[in-house]
Order: sequence, then C-alpha cells, then structure tokens
Amino acid sequence: MRIQSYKHDGKIHRVWSETTILKGTDHVVIGGNNRTLVTESDGRKWVTREPAIVYFHKDFWFNVICMFRDDGVYYYCNLSSPYACDDEAIKYIDYDLDIKVYPDGKYHLLDEDEYKVHRSKMNYPESIDEILKHQVDELQQWIEHKKGPFAPDFIKVWHHRFNNEH
Repeated sequence: MRIQSYKHDGKIHRVWSETTILKGTDHVVIGGNNRTLVTESDGRKWVTREPAIVYFHKDFWFNVICMFRDDGVYYYCNLSSPYACDDEAIKYIDYDLDIKVYPDGKYHLLDEDEYKVHRSKMNYPESIDEILKHQVDELQQWIEHKKGPFAPDFIKVWHHRFNNEH
C-alpha cells in the first residue's frame, strides 16, 4: 500500500511507494516498511534507511513513524489530518508541525516557523489551528505516558510481526 501526504492546499507533499499493512481496522492502520522509495513534491527521490512501523488513527490529528536504528527507536510524529484510505493509498494532510522523540524519551516540537508560514499562505482556518494545538498536547501526553505506539510492547509486537512477514 502507498502512503500519500498532502498539504492543506491539496498539493501532494510526499509519497512512500510501499508499506505492508500489518493491521487495519475502522479506526487504526499499522504498517511496516524498510528501504522504501519516497518521492518528494519537487520530484526528488530517496530511500528510507531503516525498518519502520507506521501508526495512523482515525480519531487523532497525528500519525507516528517508529524508526528502528542501531542506538534505539526514534519516533517521528506528524501533526496531520486523520487518515483516509482508498484503493490507491493511505492519505492525510500534513500540517507541518512534527515531534521527534529520541530513544531516551526526550522529545522536541519541530517546524513551528514552517507552520506559521503555511498557515498564513494556505489560510488554515482558526478551527484547524485550535485542533492542532490540542493535538500537540494530546500527542505529548501519549509520549510522556508511553501510550499507543510509544508503549514498549507496541514496538516489540509490531516490529516482530513486520520482521516475520519479510
């Protein structure tokens, strides 16, 4: 399955060519990929360097990429619309803000300047701004309380399942 990220103005932002769906319900999609071709909006292409588990939820305005590196698990969290899925791909709108979580549990909010520029340029409505502020807080709570994809058991189970399918 492909993953397609868009910007608020409807333009394609980034495409991951292939992700193996490990679990799909009405509310959650969990997938895995490794050495996957990624195409940027400007046509630039690159390949992911490490195995990753991706987590999407219908009720939250973020998705989480768990990357397995030699020194531990890193998380890259995109503040985004809830995902939509069709025959073509898993799709979401990327709202610029990201949180990077390190193996020691420390985390940083990234790209606030980019968010401000795009919010003005693409006229994000006030309602989206409010949702995203709330979702940053929600995501930080998940990180601090090791909830959802940040739970140690989540990583063990889904990394093991992905490895067994490859």
